[in-house]
Amino acid sequence: MSKVCIVFDRVRTEEKMLQKEAIDLGCETSMVDAKITQINTESKKADFNLGDVVLERCVSYFRGLHFTAGLEFMGIPTINAYDVANICGNKMIMTLRLRQHNIPTPKTYFSFSSESAFQNLENVGYPLVIKPIIGSWGRGVMPLKDKDTAEAVFEIRDINDGPHDRIYYLQELVQRPPRDIRVITVGDEAVAAMYRKSTDGFKTNIALGADPEICEITNELEDLAAKTSKIMGGGILGIDMMEDEKRGLVVHEVNNTVEFKGLAKVSKKNIPKSMVEYALNTIRK
Repeated sequence: MSKVCIVFDRVRTEEKMLQKEAIDLGCETSMVDAKITQINTESKKADFNLGDVVLERCVSYFRGLHFTAGLEFMGIPTINAYDVANICGNKMIMTLRLRQHNIPTPKTYFSFSSESAFQNLENVGYPLVIKPIIGSWGRGVMPLKDKDTAEAVFEIRDINDGPHDRIYYLQELVQRPPRDIRVITVGDEAVAAMYRKSTDGFKTNIALGADPEICEITNELEDLAAKTSKIMGGGILGIDMMEDEKRGLVVHEVNNTVEFKGLAKVSKKNIPKSMVEYALNTIRK
């Protein structure tokens, strides 16, 4: 009997759903809290109750990334792989990868100081959207509509002077309907999609109260999601797209440890079951 392990640092609805589906599929399951688990350079798979395959589900990007490195060191199959998590977790690296492989994505500008970012803004013109290169749930994402707003935001960053505050990620404000599209891919296949309707005319994160609505998986959407997943390294991903008025679908973000509670409410597809089945198939090949 195969054993599936779910690694977490906070048990959410998603982790409970994954555990239930694994049990329903006849699997042994274990839930491992990354916060209280120690790994060392002599660690072996037999030292832990990690089963045959691990679904890494940490809320903390850095905790999950480094825990995954430890799992792979011990030769434990982990979804998603370290390389996938590393690329998806950094918006700059992710965006460069998308563009490098000709995935349509909003034009994005990078600066490495507040002075350079101001120059970028002056050259390109307002508005641009500023995003932290690492983060989720829409935190720190805001439109810079004028110089006064930019000065206020940049001043805070200069005061904080965290390592990631020094990297300025500025993206064009895409002309789109007041919504975006979240597509969940499992093994490069688009299994479910939803519109996330904005509650404030800008942010569309379900965590911030955006309303989920089922989205038909068209051939165009399916193809773009599959290409994006393969470029990122595959696994289980949340791919966010916008409907640009002129260019059609553009990919603006790829999420590693994807949340799916909102989409599960409206999807006919059993999303957590698909995820567990994929994990089991990776160890049966």
